[in-house]
Amino acid sequence: MKENTIRIGGVPEHFNLPIHLAIENGEFSKRGINVEWTTFKGGTGQMTEALKQDDIDVCILLTEGIIKAIIDGNPSKIISNYVISPLTWGVHTAADNPLDNYLDIFNKKYAISRFGSGSHLMAIVDANSKDETINKDQFNVIRNLDGALASLANKETDVFYWEKYTTKPFVKSGQLKRIGEFLTPWPCFVIAATDKVLENQPDNIVRLLRTIHDACDTFMQDEQITKMVSERYGITQENATRWYHSTEWAIHGWVSNKMLKSVLYSLRSAGIIAEEETIPPLVWTRN
Repeated sequence: MKENTIRIGGVPEHFNLPIHLAIENGEFSKRGINVEWTTFKGGTGQMTEALKQDDIDVCILLTEGIIKAIIDGNPSKIISNYVISPLTWGVHTAADNPLDNYLDIFNKKYAISRFGSGSHLMAIVDANSKDETINKDQFNVIRNLDGALASLANKETDVFYWEKYTTKPFVKSGQLKRIGEFLTPWPCFVIAATDKVLENQPDNIVRLLRTIHDACDTFMQDEQITKMVSERYGITQENATRWYHSTEWAIHGWVSNKMLKSVLYSLRSAGIIAEEETIPPLVWTRN
């Protein structure tokens, strides 16, 4: 791998459009960085594994997922916030599933992309916030959105948490039924990098972050960008506009210590990490 190459990955969703536009417009190249993008349909769980295996250098992934992974020994650090607004999770079932009441889901079978993924962790956090408990044997690993659609249709599972606007086309087409929503109680996406790339290419990581923050700033100044969001991601213009105006991206690398404490509190309260768990450094400290 070339010394100035950084392998970056994320989900195939509209949140990452600022980065795709920066790649397409040569913004990383202008700062002397060669960016190689990889799409991860399996979400945060798949990306944390890719970071651990050194298959990728940098990922855009869910805050709670990477924090749990780092605590579990993943050799990575958070290097910046990415989306600082919360994520709206849609709570879904198959359109013909008799399940209709959001409050009746907690003894059902859950489709999750992977253990440690957002679809797994947020289901537990949501249940805990309502004084409910989900047992491990209620979870079925389905890998990605396509797997969830099949699993729900075949009645192998009953409940699936996924980002609301990504699943809207399937709700509209009648494949899915959204019976509830859950708002992530913290900024939803962060940027994480492996300890290896932070040690070997710290200056390039700084340039990478500056380019991403500039791209996000530009993206937020252009309200007409919603037409592109609609066309690229199969979202109606109305939904693209609603999503755009409910989402805010980071334009600097600061990560709030209070935010980290809030995530840790929720993960402990939900039994996802042990009360006495030793917390390693979560955020990259620049030299």
